[in-house]
Amino acid sequence: MPAQWQISFDHGHQQRYLPDRHAVLTYVLAIGPKAASQRFEVFAETAAARLADGSPGGRAFALVEVIDLARPGERERLSAELAALGPPGTPAALSAAAPPIAAAQPTPPSAAGPARRQEAGHE
Repeated sequence: MPAQWQISFDHGHQQRYLPDRHAVLTYVLAIGPKAASQRFEVFAETAAARLADGSPGGRAFALVEVIDLARPGERERLSAELAALGPPGTPAALSAAAPPIAAAQPTPPSAAGPARRQEAGHE
């Protein structure tokens, strides 16, 4: 199963799972103006968590970026990145990596959740 992306928004009350970076940017730009909060936390799937007995314990996600549409120039930056990725399903769009955390996260994540999330029962 290919790695997925997760976005958390509306102060952690809503989350969505998306297949790639292109889908994340498209979703954030489309839903952002309608969301209760302009802040979106973006997580990428990491290696599966292991239980103490070594068996798989579920999927894990790590924070890779915080998108704050209230920040000046943020919409334009996302639109430019989306244009550079090209149409959905192209190799560039599918292989796009998240930006480095230091550059993309000028503000700390909200209190809505930890920087690493696990979902038990999923492999």
